[in-house]
Amino acid sequence: MRLHALDLTILIAYLAGTTLLGVWLGRGQRTASEYFVSGRNLPWWAIALSIVATETSTVTFISVPGYAFMKGANGEGGDLTFLQLVCGYMLGRLIISVLFIPLYFRGDLLTAYQVLAHRFGERARRAASGLFLLTRSLADGFRLFATAIVLAIVTGWNDPISIAVIGAATILYTYVGGQRAVIWTDVIQFGVYMVGAIVAFDVLLARLPGGWSAAWALAEAHGKWRLFDFTWDLTRSYTFWSGIIGGAFLTMATHGTDQLIVQRYLTSRTARQAAAALLVSALIVFLQFLLFLLLGVLLFVFYAHFPPPTPFTKSDRVFPYFIAHELPVGFVGLIVAAIFAAAMSTLSSSLNSSAAVAVADFYRPLRGGHSSESHDLRVARSLTLGWGIVQISVALVARTLSQRVVDEVLAIAAFTNGAILGVFFLGTFTRRVGESAALVGMAAGLLAMLYVKFFTPIAWPWFVVIGSATTVFVGLVSHMLGEVALRRAEVMRLERSRARRGRAL
Repeated sequence: MRLHALDLTILIAYLAGTTLLGVWLGRGQRTASEYFVSGRNLPWWAIALSIVATETSTVTFISVPGYAFMKGANGEGGDLTFLQLVCGYMLGRLIISVLFIPLYFRGDLLTAYQVLAHRFGERARRAASGLFLLTRSLADGFRLFATAIVLAIVTGWNDPISIAVIGAATILYTYVGGQRAVIWTDVIQFGVYMVGAIVAFDVLLARLPGGWSAAWALAEAHGKWRLFDFTWDLTRSYTFWSGIIGGAFLTMATHGTDQLIVQRYLTSRTARQAAAALLVSALIVFLQFLLFLLLGVLLFVFYAHFPPPTPFTKSDRVFPYFIAHELPVGFVGLIVAAIFAAAMSTLSSSLNSSAAVAVADFYRPLRGGHSSESHDLRVARSLTLGWGIVQISVALVARTLSQRVVDEVLAIAAFTNGAILGVFFLGTFTRRVGESAALVGMAAGLLAMLYVKFFTPIAWPWFVVIGSATTVFVGLVSHMLGEVALRRAEVMRLERSRARRGRAL
């Protein structure tokens, strides 16, 4: 399919408007601190919308409706059980507002990992920062590729062109505008993709024979309204237990210790306002996921009445197919702009936060803190460009993957976040565990995740739980063994000292 001239005009207007806004917002920035935390004076409501927009990628916009539309290869899905995970997300936000946010307002921090430097030392900080950069490069490269899949269906563009267009536009306004541009364009992008989702919902509902009541009845007959699954099975991704426990731990990692979201808290005036932004985002994200799942249910009802020429085999293709073949001219451009918005909000946040970590946690310490703010600003912009190129490269490589995109992305995020969360737990709940023990725990957490990922059928929502628990346990054991070794060495030293005094007498 090729975009109609009107649809293409809408898309170009959106891309140009977003880019120009970002460039305009970036005027007058003279320091790296302004570039990364925007003067620490942004309103809490804008931060709340930015948090939601950042965690909402094209994967969310496309794959979540697909989840409700049909069961996946693992037999899960085809209903609303994804909301169990969202309930865990909400619980995790509540814990973060009490446990972690106050930590980030003790001094003028630029990254989450400076907390680890204060508590443990520079090695712990660099280890966590390095894992963050690795995770962001892989996970957000996957998300960029997911957007290219959708655009290939609705526009006829090939994957490399789609990836290049999204990447170039996002890099430009992030490069110039910094975090202020990222957050305010996030607010606009949130509005764009939510309007797009609501328009798609209304068009679907208007096309269904019998309207909402008939759609409800057909969906109910096929079990689409099932919300809870109380099965205790660690191999299933979307049960009540994996949702509440795994979702809470995943959110504590992604929203409590991951620079991508923590950087938003640092742009607020106070810890109270940062917590308010996070808690309000919990309600917004629940309603958003509910809307996306309802879209999937209506898509199921629609194609039950109007089957496609070829049955769908991949859930991620359903919504893009509907956009390409069923929406009228003009609406297609709006929905494609919404897809761009979801992708660009995540990518821009990733680029700016990656540059912040690279500057604050690696570049400045290596230079001994002697570089000027204007010099660091130039470095920050150069690193923004560099990370953009890295993520575009990852997206191009990701085209060879075949597993369900949403699970791949979330599994990557959970793979390293568990170890980082575990180190934060050690730093928060213990006072005597030192840097070496924390690093041993982190290494053990990563090794545990390698084993779980490649040698067990355990579902991805449990990854952060297992990774963080392993990190904490091994860190504590390592500390205790170190204490025992020190005491033993001290006893031996005292015994040798007494023996020398005895011989002297």
